[in-house]
Amino acid sequence: MRRPVVMGNWKLNGSKAMVTELLNGLNAEVANIEGVDIVVAPPALYLDQAERLIKEGGNKLILGAQNTDIHNSGAFTGDVSPEMLKDLGASHIIIGHSERREYHEESDEFVAKKFAFLKENGLTPVLCIGESEAQNEAGETEAVCARQINAVIKTQGVEALRGAIIAYEPIWAIGTGKAATAEDAQRIHASIRALIAAESAEIAEQVIIQYGGSVKPENAASYFTQPDIDGALVGGASLQAAGFAAIAKAAADAKNA
Repeated sequence: MRRPVVMGNWKLNGSKAMVTELLNGLNAEVANIEGVDIVVAPPALYLDQAERLIKEGGNKLILGAQNTDIHNSGAFTGDVSPEMLKDLGASHIIIGHSERREYHEESDEFVAKKFAFLKENGLTPVLCIGESEAQNEAGETEAVCARQINAVIKTQGVEALRGAIIAYEPIWAIGTGKAATAEDAQRIHASIRALIAAESAEIAEQVIIQYGGSVKPENAASYFTQPDIDGALVGGASLQAAGFAAIAKAAADAKNA
């Protein structure tokens, strides 16, 4: 039985005061939620502060990060290595987010290199995949997702997906207020699992596949009751303690049901 993961991607938002307020609020809100892993991914500058606050709050939250480099040290100004992220207590690392792919021109092959290096360093990759609005309208969603996942499988083998997380985020739904219907999201999630099952039924059965894209407390339960949706990668709604906790509780309730 897969344990759902609800992860908050804070993106480029934060201050020392905001991190303290949000994590203190979250520590209280999630104290009695069981059956779901709850991860927060603040900007790298605030990881140390976040780690301390999570420990003070009882370690119910898991610390994640938003990106990584493909080196652990060297002349790579401005980058953050897996070794550094691990040293600061982060375990779940987002890679391949559509904003990185677009604004930093990260290719499928480069994202696959990040995936491999995170695994080498004992960290959990959260591999973002998803299609643009034009690709969706052209009926290319499944092909785009397959291409992005196959970049990992073809270079590292399907075994690399063991213990990893895939986050299906249709680009047209990220931060737009639009969202895929639960039924449409389930169809894509099922196709992703089938793609992996063609290589290994065992790994396909255990891999966590999150949905992301305008997930809110009001629509979260509709996704989590679908058989192939194992939690969510949450953007804007993760910046509100009560709302993010409500999403996590919806995932736990669906699992426990």
